Amino acid sequence: QVQLVESGGGLVQAGGSLRLSCAASGSIFSINAMGWYRQAPGKQRELVATITSGGSTNYADSVKGRFTISRDNAKNTVYLQMNSLKFEDTAVYYCKADWVQTPWGTDNYWGQGTQVAVSS
Repeated sequence: QVQLVESGGGLVQAGGSLRLSCAASGSIFSINAMGWYRQAPGKQRELVATITSGGSTNYADSVKGRFTISRDNAKNTVYLQMNSLKFEDTAVYYCKADWVQTPWGTDNYWGQGTQVAVSS
């Protein structure tokens, strides 16, 4: 009953920028935290950044100073501004929503992912 849809991925040269968006839809009362994770070929899925409903953020060391996560609570949307992209940022980026409250209960949800490819 809840769906997360990511957008904004694509191909970019090293040093360039991309802005990812993730919109949660459905009968949602609230979302505690939203975040971005990524998975590169042959690697484990890893945390990129998270943000709570109150605006507290957390970043992986590898993206600090380059990526910025933000959130529009009214739209149940989270963004990831990615600057100074590196080849190592190439991955499928997944959106996650934690502690999503709906009329039918509370659960966590994942988006389908969006591909980010950075050319070296």
